[in-house]
Amino acid sequence: MRRGIGLLILATMLWGGNYICGRFLGTALPPVLLNTVRWAISSVLFIIILLLRKQRIPLMRCWKPFALLGFLGVFAFSTLTYLGLQNISASRAGMISSGIPIAILAFSQLLLKEPVKGRAWMGALVSIAGVILLVQGKHGGSPRGSLLGDLEILLSCIAWGLYTVLGKRYGKALDSLLMTAGAAVYGTLFSALACIGTIHANQIHMTAWAWVSVAYVSTFASVLAYLAWTVGVKRVGAGRAAPYINLLPVWAVVFGILLLHEQVSAWSWLGGGVTLLGAAMANF
Repeated sequence: MRRGIGLLILATMLWGGNYICGRFLGTALPPVLLNTVRWAISSVLFIIILLLRKQRIPLMRCWKPFALLGFLGVFAFSTLTYLGLQNISASRAGMISSGIPIAILAFSQLLLKEPVKGRAWMGALVSIAGVILLVQGKHGGSPRGSLLGDLEILLSCIAWGLYTVLGKRYGKALDSLLMTAGAAVYGTLFSALACIGTIHANQIHMTAWAWVSVAYVSTFASVLAYLAWTVGVKRVGAGRAAPYINLLPVWAVVFGILLLHEQVSAWSWLGGGVTLLGAAMANF
């Protein structure tokens, strides 16, 4: 149990760094291309790890769970996150992601038939109220762009909630590494298809630091973080894992302030705090 909890905490810390890199890479690569490059590299790393373990990915035999998990957790979640980070700060995106546990909670009951107590739903309502405060608060930059960014991050929360719950379901029959690797391969294919006809050379502006960021999101924020989260969920259960995703906005805000020197408005602090409180009520 302790090892599973440690893996969940590690995953959230690495994903917090992903928000920072995503914000930094916003001017270097289009979101869909960034996601394709990120997961293409990650897929190769997963395949190498499996070869060292003398395992093969049953891409054809298990194509349905791989395709579904790849679409939700690799393509939809990551692409929506990078799209959102083009319009809003990493700190704000991290605070909105406090709603992820509510998505996990709801989908756990709907798909896994796990019982949910009344206090949990009360916490869900509080968390939703916090997200509304965040969305209604004052935006830095273009209000239209900020609102779009908020919506994209909210949709990414839904995608990740589905990915976590379905990962728990399919994890009963599939090895965690195989499941994550299969999702990475299919997610890369979806992302690559989305690049067709939408990417132009003048949209690419890579620098040395941009390459460092790509290396980080392709290894630490992808292979290591996804493996840590998948194994952690499998060890402690989807319901018990949900509260630990609350650490993601904490890391995102801390890294955003320290590394990007972002300013967090009073509305953002209030909305993020209420959302985090609701998530805690829902899960504890």
